[in-house]
Amino acid sequence: MVRVSNFLISFVNVLTFMVAIMALGFGLWFKADEGKSLCQKSLYMPLIIFGGSLLVLSLMGLIGSCCRASFFLWIYLFFLFLLIVGMICLSVFTILVTNKGVGKALSGKGGNEAKFGDWQNWLEKHVVDDKHWAEIKSCMATFKYCQMIPRGKSADFYKYSLSTAQSSCCKPPTYCGFEFTNATYWTMPKAGPAVPDSDCKTWSNTQNELCFNCQSCKASYIDTIQKNWNKMTLLNFCIFVFIIIIYSVGCCALRNNRSKGYSYKPYP
Repeated sequence: MVRVSNFLISFVNVLTFMVAIMALGFGLWFKADEGKSLCQKSLYMPLIIFGGSLLVLSLMGLIGSCCRASFFLWIYLFFLFLLIVGMICLSVFTILVTNKGVGKALSGKGGNEAKFGDWQNWLEKHVVDDKHWAEIKSCMATFKYCQMIPRGKSADFYKYSLSTAQSSCCKPPTYCGFEFTNATYWTMPKAGPAVPDSDCKTWSNTQNELCFNCQSCKASYIDTIQKNWNKMTLLNFCIFVFIIIIYSVGCCALRNNRSKGYSYKPYP
């Protein structure tokens, strides 16, 4: 039983080491290929940071468990502890920005008192701003998001169940009264749009633009993020529990390293 904790820590860190190598490889590939789109280029830095951090953490865990080097295992456990704290903060933050009721309650209502923060509008201010929205539009165009909609006659198109984002970003709003040509090509009536709405004027039949600049598209994107983050709650909880278990096993491995007769001895 003495070596079980060390073996488990080593096994987990071998797996994370391989994940780190793959992340670094993809990050460097995206960075090196000048032909990549803005969307793909925006991925390289997060991948490199994630891969580099995970690589260092994995090496610390491997050295600390395989060589029974308590110093490196201390560092490994310290960063795992920071990760646990970070996940707790991230979970609280996600609840604040994806649940309007909670955001309003913490923001406070009325009066001139200092408020905790207008959390419900955080996504609007930091996700669909000009800089980030340009990257999001690039991703939609690169991966041909709107071209996934089946093309055909008007009757067939209206039978197809569009997602909220597809309905808001890939076609003009219904109230504009545009005439159907195909799934991503609509003709404005000679008399102009049915209502003087900005989204009706923003629509473009250029396949890389469509309604990507429409306010309805941005709103649907935020709504999709909120729903996806809420769906990921269970996954985040499982990851959190897994990290807690690894942290506990790491503490056992550290105790084993410091036990008499086991300090700094490599495996036979």
